[in-house]
Amino acid sequence: MLKTLQFLPAGSNRFLIDLDDLDTTIQLFDALSISSIKGIVEIVPGARTLLVTYDPLVTLPRDLYEAISSVTLEDLVERSGVLVEIPVRYDGEDLSYVAEYLGWTVDKVIQRHSEATFTVAFTGFAPGFAYMTCDDPAFEVPRRDSPRTRIPAGSVALAGRFCGIYPSDTPGGWQLLGTTTVPMWDVNRERAALFSPGDRVRFRAITEAEASLVLSNEKCDVAKNTGRLGLKVLSSDRPALFQDLGRPGNAHQGVSQSGAADQEALRDANSLVGNPPTTAAIEITYGGFSLRTDVPITLAVAGAPTPITIFTADGRSLLISNEMPIALDAGETLSLGAPPTGVRTYLALRGGYEVPEVLGSSSTDTLAKIGPAPITAGDVIVPGHGSCSAVNAHPLAIPSLPKGSDTVVLDVIMGPRTDWFTPEAIRTFVEQPWTVTPESSRVGVRLHGLTGLERDNVEELPSEGTSRGSIQVPRNGQPVLFLADHPITGGYPVIAVVADHHLSLAAQLPIGVRVRFNLIANFDPQVKEFDR
Repeated sequence: MLKTLQFLPAGSNRFLIDLDDLDTTIQLFDALSISSIKGIVEIVPGARTLLVTYDPLVTLPRDLYEAISSVTLEDLVERSGVLVEIPVRYDGEDLSYVAEYLGWTVDKVIQRHSEATFTVAFTGFAPGFAYMTCDDPAFEVPRRDSPRTRIPAGSVALAGRFCGIYPSDTPGGWQLLGTTTVPMWDVNRERAALFSPGDRVRFRAITEAEASLVLSNEKCDVAKNTGRLGLKVLSSDRPALFQDLGRPGNAHQGVSQSGAADQEALRDANSLVGNPPTTAAIEITYGGFSLRTDVPITLAVAGAPTPITIFTADGRSLLISNEMPIALDAGETLSLGAPPTGVRTYLALRGGYEVPEVLGSSSTDTLAKIGPAPITAGDVIVPGHGSCSAVNAHPLAIPSLPKGSDTVVLDVIMGPRTDWFTPEAIRTFVEQPWTVTPESSRVGVRLHGLTGLERDNVEELPSEGTSRGSIQVPRNGQPVLFLADHPITGGYPVIAVVADHHLSLAAQLPIGVRVRFNLIANFDPQVKEFDR
């Protein structure tokens, strides 16, 4: 039977395939996973969509559209899985709202939720987060109009026709029913994620006294090298983070790439000291960081330009320029002040730092709670003595980054959900200035405009893949620009995506700066037929 596929632009090297239902989505995902279509890098399944990342040096979107449309889908094969029982305390903040929305009592919500059987359809959003469908069709509730900035780990929640359990403390817009102490993600298990597609889940209501298990999301505590020679952290106004180029290719586990928010600055810092570009450096936000070294070292600072002071062992203080190698002898101290422009500074060490990897990366993912623990005062960081080449003898140009009173223009590609907004909202999006708010983080830049963006389509958007640079719009109409630690999937429409060449600039937007969006590619969906 002939069906249609709709291909929606989703950034510089991504597109979204819009499908009719979850079953067709699973069928096409399974077919593409075993296909030999060249150029596909990664596929993120959603409720009715597939987010495809491709290599633009290997293929063009139009060629992929044709190749994907030629795939013949086999009959849906039932995925086998285990039955998992999850004890839950029904103490969620939204329990009363859900009961009122469904026209039930709270007791009836608890009874029917604990009697139902849920099936894991796909994973995403965060490591260990499973989207579960329910055999009780009555469980369908809208997301919150505005997402919470923090939902506790173990929260059992509903959104649309799905149920999910938050593996870690993250932002989110789902309706909270209760909490469990069973860890959804644990890197010490043979299978870190508790659930896989096809698993069935039953919830068992328990009292607070019965909740004896302790929820623990594993973190790598690598910076506490007490008694070892290295770099002693004297001060850190905000927790600093180890970051490299991230862990791409792990979306199937609900793990985003993460990595340095400003990857250009990370590469610059590593090039100055002769490191490979993938070497982990320390990402410092808004400066205020100092360390003393026990051993001779060579460092470099790149990204947001920060005042650099070296205090020598004999009591002298030296002011040093950014974007050039810096040699320190044992006993000397390096101090980084607050940058006048930009947000994030990268401190690279020649030979790298001694820091273990999780899923092939030493990056700290603040949303997923994966990777090394944040670096704080008192930590000792040990040099890694990795292979490297000669230092860069010529200083790099200090980047022109914005300060709080500036207006920054970011190039954007419209889509994948531009058509969910009114024509007036689209004009407002590109014509109105947006201000960066203090609620911004590595997950995303929260923006505020005088006029919010009004949706033309007010339906609930089924969860679908998102990427770095996506500009998601919650129901309150105020956009969120996703950065390095964005969720793999989201449930609010993305009006546009920042072009790849401006992603590093987007990571350097300080609080208070005004942002304008420059449209460089119109919303241009493509429709193809395929044989189901």
